[in-house]
Amino acid sequence: MSFTDLIQKRRSRYELAAQIPISEKDLEKILEKCVKYAPSAFNSQSSRVVLLLSSAHKLLWDLTLEALRSLVPSDHFEPTYEKIKSFAKAYGTILYYEDQNRVEELKNQFPLYKERFSVWSEHASAMLQFSVWTALAEAGIGASLQHYNPVIDEEVAIAFHIPKSWKLIAQMPFGKSVGDDSEKTFLPLSVRLRIEK
Repeated sequence: MSFTDLIQKRRSRYELAAQIPISEKDLEKILEKCVKYAPSAFNSQSSRVVLLLSSAHKLLWDLTLEALRSLVPSDHFEPTYEKIKSFAKAYGTILYYEDQNRVEELKNQFPLYKERFSVWSEHASAMLQFSVWTALAEAGIGASLQHYNPVIDEEVAIAFHIPKSWKLIAQMPFGKSVGDDSEKTFLPLSVRLRIEK
């Protein structure tokens, strides 16, 4: 399958089962390659990844559910409950972080670009997320990208011994895709792509 075919295959999969078609060792190898080779500004390598499996994966979504319970009115909580429980049914979750100590080092090292390094750090994380998501799709693993930060940041940091300098960017539950693909709509490419000669 070509890279452009894989880009088409990668999409949000929300109905996931606690199975994957590869070994956990092979899953780790995918993450290792993506983390190692994902691009970053000034080769900062500021991205950090935490792979949650088994009870750690379940704990993440239990913590998320409890954090949201205090924010969402009880008479509207059922859809939130169902959504979080669907993520908990997956095989595992990947947490994406950016090490702010590394970002600050670069700001001090290259003061001319100081205002840009936080933005470039987010770019690095996005490219890593896309790389992992596409590699998972290639391996036959479904995933989606979630953003319950900053609501869950503190509890998750305590639970998984996350360094204080790491900033949570996103959560990616993954597993066997069990739902049907819904139709995806696209804006006309003429709106999104320009070619000048």
